[in-house]
Amino acid sequence: MDIINEALEFEQRKLKSLSTSDRIEISRKAKALILGLNEIYKSQKDEKIMDIMKRLTAIKRKVEKRLKGRQLISNL
Repeated sequence: MDIINEALEFEQRKLKSLSTSDRIEISRKAKALILGLNEIYKSQKDEKIMDIMKRLTAIKRKVEKRLKGRQLISNL
């Protein structure tokens, strides 16, 4: 259950004033944690694990949204 503790610590990480490389690192780490938790969830079907995965996904989406920037609307 080390990955669960690691995921809980990751959630507490500060997400303000990050560089682009920090954002990329956070996104990759979140993805790895989510995939690891998913393997545990497949065997145990524990709702607490699913809740952790949902929170990590929200963090990942927030960081990736900032990485991709705003989409410009162009009139073609």
